[in-house]
Amino acid sequence: MVPVLSLWLPIVLSAVFVFIVSSIIHMVFKYHSNELRRVPAEDEVMAALRKFNIPPGEYFLPRADLKEMKSPAFVEKMKQGPVMLMTVLPNGPQPMGKNLACWFVYSLVVSVFAAYIAGRALGPGAEYLAVHRFAGATAFVGYSLALWQGTIWYKRSVKATLLSNLDGLIYGLVTGGTFGWLWPK
Repeated sequence: MVPVLSLWLPIVLSAVFVFIVSSIIHMVFKYHSNELRRVPAEDEVMAALRKFNIPPGEYFLPRADLKEMKSPAFVEKMKQGPVMLMTVLPNGPQPMGKNLACWFVYSLVVSVFAAYIAGRALGPGAEYLAVHRFAGATAFVGYSLALWQGTIWYKRSVKATLLSNLDGLIYGLVTGGTFGWLWPK
């Protein structure tokens, strides 16, 4: 068994490496750039919604409680549409610095869990591949598997989820490699 605190260096470095790799993926390869489609008549739709001053948050349209879902009026609303899940962000430029800082903290959290699981399963001097397997698989799970809930329940694109899972696989490999490299002897 290896205590989590003794794995602080691979925790921090794997988060740094994942941060760098994710930046390269999004700025150089850009395979995520077409995941979100443009709404037809964007300017008109934005103008129509603007007058309602919808606060930031998550919305489902049309929305009903369990009793209302079977009512003929609600069923008709669903048939007529549009049916949508909508995230409203605060107006203005998005705070990229804050978002990047949150992403780094999230990467640290994933690495802490990778350290915990690998540290409980393996002792000092464990083989590189064993460390890579435990830390990398844990990181992959942390970066990837919950994304499928959005595809199952909210109809997020399967392609977008698969691409994000590819990212998660890469991040898992980077995390596993970092832990294998820096595992205590």
